[in-house]
Amino acid sequence: MKINAPGEADIREAAARIRPWIHRTPVLSSEYLNSVSGATLIFKCENFQKAGAFKSRGACNAVFSLSQEQLAHGVATHSSGNHAQALARAAMLRGIKAHVVMPSDSSPVKIAAVNGYGGTVTLCEPNLASRESTLIEVIKNTGATEIHPYDNLTIIAGAATATLELIEDSTHQDYIIAPVGGGGLLSGTALSAFYFSAGTKVIAAEPANADDAYRSFKNKTFVPSVNPDTIADGLRTSLGTLTFPIIMNHVEDIIPVSENNIIEAMKLIWERMKIVVEISAAVGLAAVLKNKETFKSKKIAIILSGGNADLTALPWIK
Repeated sequence: MKINAPGEADIREAAARIRPWIHRTPVLSSEYLNSVSGATLIFKCENFQKAGAFKSRGACNAVFSLSQEQLAHGVATHSSGNHAQALARAAMLRGIKAHVVMPSDSSPVKIAAVNGYGGTVTLCEPNLASRESTLIEVIKNTGATEIHPYDNLTIIAGAATATLELIEDSTHQDYIIAPVGGGGLLSGTALSAFYFSAGTKVIAAEPANADDAYRSFKNKTFVPSVNPDTIADGLRTSLGTLTFPIIMNHVEDIIPVSENNIIEAMKLIWERMKIVVEISAAVGLAAVLKNKETFKSKKIAIILSGGNADLTALPWIK
């Protein structure tokens, strides 16, 4: 499948461009999670990233790549939360406005964070058509430059820097596992593994209740996300025209996991690693624990994509 993707140089340039504005996040491990999984696991902790998620990488790379003319009327996007926060922060750093369309069912914590970074939030109905049509109106009214949350080459290159750091900071892994929603993180992960870690396979984890990427991958044709019913709010979006071909060319497999699998994995990370991750970040560990025989005795890196959990609505508390 023909792809349009960032190159090796694009990812290294992104890493240099964003270095002043992001954290180089730690790589952690857990003896307990090794024992229960039967594998050697390490975790790239993007839950410790600026604005609480890997999205700061792409947002900073995109905003700091724009010309003065492109910046004149600010930037705009649609996002369920983490890209919204990251773009609002990146815009604040450059002294420009950020206009963010968010679904009405977005986490209140994430809406508040966007406001806190100075972003202007416009709420819409919780479906992709409403997000896109509302964004068109916002751009029409403001003249802002669109920064798509995942279907954007500078966003993908920025996301890829997380795995570039992981590869630089750890020994060779058999697998790297990343969550998939729109595919920006997964695309960047797969490209960095391809360029910088020959032989490392990339696998995606996805909620079974929002398994459009899994069905697209297996059918080798794009399947949109329609009314996804998952608590993993960051993974409800469809793949993009850029991300889908990259995933088809460079990803080994996509593993769907149940809501209960995801909740149990999130709880284990909180309890055993003593770190806060959001629900979408737990799907990678859920995939390993669901498929222990596949991953037995393997070295696996799992990307914990974010830590913006709503502490008033933890999924294991009824």
